[in-house]
Amino acid sequence: MTVLKTSMRNFFAHKGRMALSAVAVLLSVAFVCGTLVFTDTMNTTFDKLFAATSSDVTVSPKDAKSDDTPQNGKPDSMPASVLAQTKKADGVKSAEGAVSSMNVTVVDSDNKNMGSSNGAPTIAGNWTRNDLRSMEITEGRAPRGPTEVMVDADTADKHHLKRGDELRTIAVTGDFRAKIVGIASFKVTNPGAAVVYFDTATAQRELLGSTGRFTHINITAAAGVTDARLKQNVTATLGAGTYKVQTQKETADENRSDVGSFMDVIKYAMLGFAGIAFLVGIFLIINTFSMLVAQRTREIGLMRAIGSSRKQINRSVLVEATLLGVFGSILGVGAGVGLAVGLMKIMSSMGMELSTRDLTVKATTPVVGLLLGIVVTVLAAYLPARRAGKVSPMAALRDAGTPADGKAGLVRGLIGLVLTGAGAAALYAAATADKASDGSLVLGAGVVLTLIGFVIVGPLLAGGVVRVISAVLLRAFGPVGRMAERNALRNPRRTGATGAALMIGLALVACLSVVGSSMVASATSELDKSVGADFIVQGNQRIVPQAEKAMETTPGLAHVTRYKDVKATLTSPDGKTDDSGITAADPSYADDLRRETTAGELSAAYGKDALSVGSDYATKHHVKVGDTLTVAFDHGSTAKLKVAAITDDDTSIDQGARYTSIATMKKYLPADRIPPNEIMFAKAKDGQEKEAYAALKKAMEPYPQYQVRDQTDFKQELKDQVGQLLNMVYGLLALAIIVAVLGVVNTLALSVVERTREIGLMRAIGLSRRQLRRMIRLESVVIALFGALLGLGLGMGWGATAQKLLALEGLNVLDIPWPTIIGVFIGSAFVGLFAALIPAFRAGRMNVLNAIATD
Repeated sequence: MTVLKTSMRNFFAHKGRMALSAVAVLLSVAFVCGTLVFTDTMNTTFDKLFAATSSDVTVSPKDAKSDDTPQNGKPDSMPASVLAQTKKADGVKSAEGAVSSMNVTVVDSDNKNMGSSNGAPTIAGNWTRNDLRSMEITEGRAPRGPTEVMVDADTADKHHLKRGDELRTIAVTGDFRAKIVGIASFKVTNPGAAVVYFDTATAQRELLGSTGRFTHINITAAAGVTDARLKQNVTATLGAGTYKVQTQKETADENRSDVGSFMDVIKYAMLGFAGIAFLVGIFLIINTFSMLVAQRTREIGLMRAIGSSRKQINRSVLVEATLLGVFGSILGVGAGVGLAVGLMKIMSSMGMELSTRDLTVKATTPVVGLLLGIVVTVLAAYLPARRAGKVSPMAALRDAGTPADGKAGLVRGLIGLVLTGAGAAALYAAATADKASDGSLVLGAGVVLTLIGFVIVGPLLAGGVVRVISAVLLRAFGPVGRMAERNALRNPRRTGATGAALMIGLALVACLSVVGSSMVASATSELDKSVGADFIVQGNQRIVPQAEKAMETTPGLAHVTRYKDVKATLTSPDGKTDDSGITAADPSYADDLRRETTAGELSAAYGKDALSVGSDYATKHHVKVGDTLTVAFDHGSTAKLKVAAITDDDTSIDQGARYTSIATMKKYLPADRIPPNEIMFAKAKDGQEKEAYAALKKAMEPYPQYQVRDQTDFKQELKDQVGQLLNMVYGLLALAIIVAVLGVVNTLALSVVERTREIGLMRAIGLSRRQLRRMIRLESVVIALFGALLGLGLGMGWGATAQKLLALEGLNVLDIPWPTIIGVFIGSAFVGLFAALIPAFRAGRMNVLNAIATD
């Protein structure tokens, strides 16, 4: 009980200092809990949607997949006779044929795409009774003819649509127009999909290309018949293995698995950044308790003198840490829920609708947050607590402070150097690896080892690095600058730990900046070297035939190249199979993409019954020019194709691609199975580049789902995409940097308290308040620049190593983004200035006489 009382007294005696550390715990726990609540809410949203849209039992084509559109661009379908058969099965209350396609684009009368901008699909189909599970018509009526359409309310609100407006639907079977006659609202949250409904005959004709076919059949069970039993009955009626028959749960599970990988990426990426924030927070907590222990040296000595044991002293500090962890974690759990709501609002503004009605806080979420916060805080406080227990009564009463074990410091330094050396060796091994998959594991080990090594060796580096920074920056400030330097050097362990917190975040920023810049530079270099086409047309969906025709009839073009991804299984001469498919293109593609070959000529691959393979495939399967590969086309026949060329896979464009001609593909694929173009290329006639570019853009205007780009546009878009990704990562890393700033604030605040008497004496002999504040600000700047210098140097080393690995995938250019690196370094100085504002202000307000009288 005495230990608890002492701990409580000390905890509340240092409320301000504890509050700063509590903020670090709060932010870290909030990020973890916010991530869990956000992803759980997304799961709940999708679970409710999939459960509401799935019938008791669903029948679909045997090979149909919910997330897969066949290569011909039309959904897999089955004859309407299956519906009549299904109705005969025992236990069927009702059955209804349905049509659904996600390979469509819907535009309004102004040619604006009605689809979501966040990747959610546009879904077109027929209106059925099953849709009443998840939708209700809130305005107008259901469509009844070929010129009528109904749209979901979310899309109508977002794009200001109303009854009577005309929509154009673009599918591989052609374009067709219809006027809005009804608006239907979701009964559950719609995550962002745009949905349009037609009558059954129109949906069959326009989406499937023929009437009398359905993509699936929705079956409702009779009273007292379970879904499992109904599935058995339907399977027996249709014949086992003939069609895919699923219960409501199985359909929902399949749909859920389609979005599961996307959800996992979001979840684990955000948890990774939360882990970084926790790591940075550890340094703040260690610093806080180290300085609190140092300030209570005499008090600890008195406690030891009157009979307190080392364990009791140790326990007292750990109890304070537990109180801090509990306090910060409880607030963090609450803040995490608020963060999740904020993320939902952001996602909604980007097009992914998430409702707070589905807000999901599982019982495990606060438990995980509390455990993490408390355990991390107690572990961080363990070393200061252990040092407090080692203070001898006599040394403490003499105000000798915590023991400064030079031998222990030397051992730590040696351990840090060994770990850093081992990490550097791992980075070198990664940079010289022959395979990216092998090198990535070594790279990860190198990053971890060098990071830990730099953290441990930081106090040793502080002396030299701070002196160099001070020589460059602080000499101009005269005696005040020299005092700031001495203060930063006074406790190298504290300076090292404070700088390490900032180092971690900036190391990751520098690493990702180097990788991102190198990716852009490599891709740009590869484009300049390899791409001969003047224009590139592509979009999120395959290029429909009518858009292809519009491109081919554009004036000013010397040629247009079609490029199709074809599903096929290859069998090499060694008997091994590979189902990653082949690429069918026009012969002009050999000019549009100047692929280097290690054997043969690429143009020969577009001859009769010929193809090319990549050098990696050729090496792995011992394939050479003149060999014959067996190619089984999906839903087509099997061909024997002769290897006419082997392309060099030392590239980032079309790496590993296997080319054949469109004529060869058509020979072995039925006409209704030929895929639309994945991408198209064009070359302008000599001297007509500008005119052809303008004409091509005009020709493709009716199809806003596709982008027309010249090489300059393509490079800029690549740069913008990488930039957007990096900005998102930097935003998440900002949390770690905020915690690091709190660490600097805490260190300076405690340092000011520790030097209260010294500050009073300096003020008494003539140091002005302005000079005092400047001294503290300069000390903060030096500490921040120390951490920035280590972090940026370490991060550039990581980034350069990562680029060497990426070079194995064709990204051969190392580009250091010096403006970003220099900007971050200068920004770190301002971070130091900002962190020093409050400590400097408080120091300047000290009463001189009271400060001198402080014991």
